[in-house]
Amino acid sequence: MQEKEYSVQIRDLSVQFSTTDGVVHAINGIDLDIEKGKTLGLVGETGAGKTTTALSILRLIPNPPGEITGGTILLDGKNIFEYSLQEMEDIRGDYVSMIFQDPMTSLNPVMSVGEQIAEVILLHQKVNKKEAMVRAQEMLELVGIPGERASEYPHQFSGGMKQRVVIAMALACNPNLLIADEPTTALDVTIQAQVLDLMQKLREKYGTSMLMITHDLGIVAEVCDEVSIMYAGYIVEHGTLEDIFDHTAHPYTKGLFDSLPNIKRRNEELKPIPGLMPDPTDLPSGCPFHPRCSHCQEICKTRMPQITQLSDTHTVRCLAYEPDAGVTLGGADHV
Repeated sequence: MQEKEYSVQIRDLSVQFSTTDGVVHAINGIDLDIEKGKTLGLVGETGAGKTTTALSILRLIPNPPGEITGGTILLDGKNIFEYSLQEMEDIRGDYVSMIFQDPMTSLNPVMSVGEQIAEVILLHQKVNKKEAMVRAQEMLELVGIPGERASEYPHQFSGGMKQRVVIAMALACNPNLLIADEPTTALDVTIQAQVLDLMQKLREKYGTSMLMITHDLGIVAEVCDEVSIMYAGYIVEHGTLEDIFDHTAHPYTKGLFDSLPNIKRRNEELKPIPGLMPDPTDLPSGCPFHPRCSHCQEICKTRMPQITQLSDTHTVRCLAYEPDAGVTLGGADHV
């Protein structure tokens, strides 16, 4: 059996921010692997720690107030915390690139889009300015924008076009890993579909691995191979698309699905998850999800659940799956 190769491996990563209100426990010992050529969906509500995870991979956590307090991140088998700042600058945009959430604020308004793409190419490849501009025009063509528009400025492009420019910039140096932080949030539905389709085709063309950060399970179903569900800085469930969609285990994951409209049962009311994400400066004792969980029992309030292996590909952090905890999910299917 061929051994798997990974673009990124995260082990026991913890990140916290020191604020006047207290210490924000943003990420609490997470593990993540992204196999080469595969897409991992990182799903959770706002404040779950998804973007902080992405910024950690790039070593862009602002310090102060942020600090990576533990763990390792391996890019192509090498620990990024052993790199100098200069080496990290070479890695960003070359080995790993990021598409940020809002294309409207990701571009410099006083530089032409061609210059902005060429800037990335000049930083990482041994080419002159003229060659970089030719390459920038080629990248624009690749994302469906005429090359002659390279001399135009961001305000001359629509939201969807700006996002295409940002994608062209991210892919300019053929990165091994592409991080997409909710790349379609600011776009309307039809443009969303076009951008996702474009990202899929480019990923397949270049064999790029991708971390897709989103709260939209529809996007996950369309573009991801594996899924990690994040809650309050913890990974509470991980598995293949089939594991997560067909054998949902964690009550939080089930709550995410229940809060979606069902096109086959249009008269059915939505079931939102009660309550809000906990204050990261004051996380609840025991299971972080227990204040919102309809299956909560006394032990859930005091004991932190461990990660339980449900199958070769499927893990969950819930006491209901620990044989000695005595917790049941009241009729929910166990895997």
